[in-house]
Amino acid sequence: MLRTRRRAALTSLLAATAAAAVAAWSLVATPAGAAASGCRVVYTVASQWGGGFTADVAITNLGDPLTAWTLRWTFPAAGQAVTQGWSATYTQSGSQVTAVNMSYNGSLGTSATTSIGFNGAWTASNPVPTAFTLNGVACTGTTTPTGGPSASASASPRPSASVSPSASPRPSSSPSASPPPTSGWNPPSNLVTPLNEVRAHYQSTYPNLLTFRNYGWDQVMAGGGRINYCVRWDSSARVSAALRDQIHAALARQWKKWMDVMAGHNGWPYAEVPIKVVGWAVRDRATLEWTDSSVDIYVNDIRENAPQCSEPCGRFFHQDGNYSGCPGGASHHYDMSLWLTAGFGGGAGGDWGQRMGSEYFTGALNSENIHIYLHEVGHTFGLDDFYDWTPTGQCCFLMKAGSASSITEFDKWMLRDFWRLLKSRWGY
Repeated sequence: MLRTRRRAALTSLLAATAAAAVAAWSLVATPAGAAASGCRVVYTVASQWGGGFTADVAITNLGDPLTAWTLRWTFPAAGQAVTQGWSATYTQSGSQVTAVNMSYNGSLGTSATTSIGFNGAWTASNPVPTAFTLNGVACTGTTTPTGGPSASASASPRPSASVSPSASPRPSSSPSASPPPTSGWNPPSNLVTPLNEVRAHYQSTYPNLLTFRNYGWDQVMAGGGRINYCVRWDSSARVSAALRDQIHAALARQWKKWMDVMAGHNGWPYAEVPIKVVGWAVRDRATLEWTDSSVDIYVNDIRENAPQCSEPCGRFFHQDGNYSGCPGGASHHYDMSLWLTAGFGGGAGGDWGQRMGSEYFTGALNSENIHIYLHEVGHTFGLDDFYDWTPTGQCCFLMKAGSASSITEFDKWMLRDFWRLLKSRWGY
């Protein structure tokens, strides 16, 4: 199942691919004289570990359409902080957090929902916030007309099932950011023929297509709906804590674009698949300009002439899920590597992760689509290259390198078709 990719001269595996606490809060508090408006916020602590956590935040606009939004809240406990985020720009002053929309999710129609998220830190405790405002108006779960009466803040938690890194597959509790696609297999009629051609090509070209066990699909399922990453920093350029967090946030934001394709589709059990970066590998510790312990750091462990994250912690090396040799334990394992190499042209992807130029990735941190990364993630989930043929009626799509810079409808349905081929592995 190995092949050499023409766009990057290295071998790429084509066929490749703690407890959580959830609380939903309806907050009642409305300033007198506010224009007709309203919102609902669902704040989910999706994963928690010693000193850190991942949170998902679903924002629903219940009032008039918005073209931009700012969400604010205050952390209840000392030591709680946002360390990296996605789908919004985050700032924090003391315990007060501000999240401002990105260019692509600022418009929120009436009853529309968008989801943002972040990785955070905590010290003594990690209680959920109990008050949110959207554009200065308290989120009540209802709309409030002009001159409406003020009310006191209230909150009631709604517990949900826990998820651990090694848990068996179960649906995520967090809501999807948009209405899910049709639940069954029902591609647009104009895509049926090219999808059939792609599937037949896969099955005739790769004899182990349906027996390979380390696709991205396998990794998501083994992680109970989450993915851990380690960054292989194959560069002498210095990395500040701020740049580290920007890289983490961009990685999570881009990964989410593929996972949003699957949300609600044909038995796919996860509304979201959060990303956590657990480690960095470098040649020289001085390259990393931070002293906090938010990620594990591996120094001068060289493999393929590049810094390597600890092999005992890597799923590529331990596909049986046995991370007993991992210094930080199973929770510090990584499913994939983001391999960023100075001067590297093009990209490569497989079950081990994705590789591209460090200058390219850091230069695209604020881009809507980091298209080389998105293309390589497609390979992680088993999607092929299209260098020497084009499916009927299709001209330009992400997996046909150089012809599109974002995930197209054809890319989406190719991904969903791959899930259709494999989902019986997990009883779906």
